[in-house]
Order: sequence, then structure tokens, then C-alpha cells
Amino acid sequence: MGPINVVLWVGGVILAWFGFSRARGPWARYQDLKAQDANVARYEAWRGGVRGDAGPTGASVAMAVLRRQVQVGVLIAVAGIVAIVLGFAIR
Repeated sequence: MGPINVVLWVGGVILAWFGFSRARGPWARYQDLKAQDANVARYEAWRGGVRGDAGPTGASVAMAVLRRQVQVGVLIAVAGIVAIVLGFAIR
């Protein structure tokens, strides 16, 4: 176990923690918007209205932005996990 292993482990743990903490907030908001959007769709289907002809809504744009933020956070966390695994693999 050399200093490079320790650096990879510590760096990996920090990256994984940072990535997951960065993705957690937007993921919760994305789920809320998704549930609200499904509720509106059920209401409009019940009412008999046509939905989707008006183009993208503000909620759909916000969901796309939040989804991208979650993807970036998860990629950072995956990079941290890869660093941890490399710390164990390198001898």
C-alpha cells in the first residue's frame, strides 16, 4: 500500500461524496416535477383536453435541466468509485 493508493482512495471517496450530494437535490426536484406533470396529464385526460400541442412547457424544460444536473453528479460519483477501485488495483 503506497501513497498513490491512499491518494486514490481519499480522492475517490471525496469525488463520490461530492457527486452524490450534487445529484441528490436536483433528483428530488425532478421527481416532484415528474409527479406534478403526471398529475396534470391525468387531469387533462379526465377533462377531455388535448395536451402536448402547445410545445415544451416550463416544467419540461426545468426537468431537462435537472436531469442533466443529475447526470453530471452521477458521472462525478462514478469517477470517484473508479478511483477507489484503481486504488485497490494498483500495487
